[in-house]
Amino acid sequence: QVQLVESGGGLVQAGGSLRLSCAASGRTFSRYMMGWLRQAPGKEREFVAAMSWSGGSTYYARSVKGRFTISTENAKNTVYLQMNSLKPEDTAVYYCAAGLDGCSNYRCYSRNAYDYWGQGTQVTVSS
Repeated sequence: QVQLVESGGGLVQAGGSLRLSCAASGRTFSRYMMGWLRQAPGKEREFVAAMSWSGGSTYYARSVKGRFTISTENAKNTVYLQMNSLKPEDTAVYYCAAGLDGCSNYRCYSRNAYDYWGQGTQVTVSS
């Protein structure tokens, strides 16, 4: 099993930056896809970014591409989401997730691709 714990959320002004961390415990494999998804009040949980532990291709939602960067530090079993140029519409609870289905045909863009989830961390961007 995999346990995921997010941290790094908080309040930031528009245009600011924030880095989220996801500490993973348990067995991980190079084929695992690690994802960040977010959910704002009254909205469905949406995909933000994903990449494999091995550091292959990265995937981003169009709404964050160019502003957010996902990365892994395998020695620490940690996944990061660097968020720059934050906008009020980025306000949401951000979840770290892990799945084994890869991202063929952009499968990792779906919340159904993930088997393990963290508890989430709140990110609030003020205008």
